[in-house]
Amino acid sequence: MPEADERARSDKGRPVSVTRRTVLVGLGATALAGAGTGAYAVGIEPMRLAITRYRLRPLGPWPEGLKLRIVALADIHACEPWMSAARIAGIVAAANALNGDVTVLLGDYLSGMNLVTRTLEAAEWAPILAGLTAPLGTYAILGNHDWWEDRSAQARGAGPTVAGEALRKNGIQVLQNEALPFSVRGHEVWLAGLGDQVAFQPSAKQRGHARIGIDDLPGTLAQIPDGAPAILLAHEPDIFPEVPPRIALTLSGHTHGGQVRLFGYAPVVPSRYRNRFAYGHVREQADLIVSGGLGMSIAPVRFGIPPEIVVVDLGAELGSTH
Repeated sequence: MPEADERARSDKGRPVSVTRRTVLVGLGATALAGAGTGAYAVGIEPMRLAITRYRLRPLGPWPEGLKLRIVALADIHACEPWMSAARIAGIVAAANALNGDVTVLLGDYLSGMNLVTRTLEAAEWAPILAGLTAPLGTYAILGNHDWWEDRSAQARGAGPTVAGEALRKNGIQVLQNEALPFSVRGHEVWLAGLGDQVAFQPSAKQRGHARIGIDDLPGTLAQIPDGAPAILLAHEPDIFPEVPPRIALTLSGHTHGGQVRLFGYAPVVPSRYRNRFAYGHVREQADLIVSGGLGMSIAPVRFGIPPEIVVVDLGAELGSTH
């Protein structure tokens, strides 16, 4: 595992549906123009590991002086050769070394790509993720590929999913439209996990229909007392315009930062909002951080957006350390 690169982001917001499958392959061909660029985008950048840090005081309710360090992993997409068991173990070790108060997993553990030598079974990657350690624990949500690649769940039109059961079996709590409190240095902070917004794909008879989600944002937020500081985990960032200002921070993955990112812009983003929620810190009615993720889907290409572990020092002043 290469030594992780350190990158820092400020707490100032930046201004920052197309389907990934229909466009990303063509985009990959563009990104791979030139042998040198192609070799880097396929063979080098996907195997890097960056640590991206954010320090911010949220717009939403947050106790004065309370600091909370969150370590977030998104979009692992376990497969060989791109995301082997050994590589996942290295990512877990790197995450543990960041001394987070809580570790969160933002979904998409299953591979969503055909260009692999082998996909990893849940029984291979879930015990490795069980090695994540943090004083307040490790919590997970599921992503769209954890549903789409699970044929049994798709056929039933319901869970449980292989990924979710594997995580639970290995001691990681999976939140699906659930919220729970934990104590942080004398303060009660709530953590909420949203069900996936596009969990079920239309059948062959339903072509042209929209994908169906199992997300229940109102029901999830109703579990949180008014005025309580709260963090929301939502795999797809598209829910963010509906998130009320009382949520201190929303954490998402899914986009991979576009997987190809040039001068801060991603030509293709799997979001109906395109680059608005493609990557990084977005400050609108509340705060959103979108991880660039760790793995790849559809095409084994990364350019300008290396795999990353996200560290959020919530409640910290800009430039301070936790």
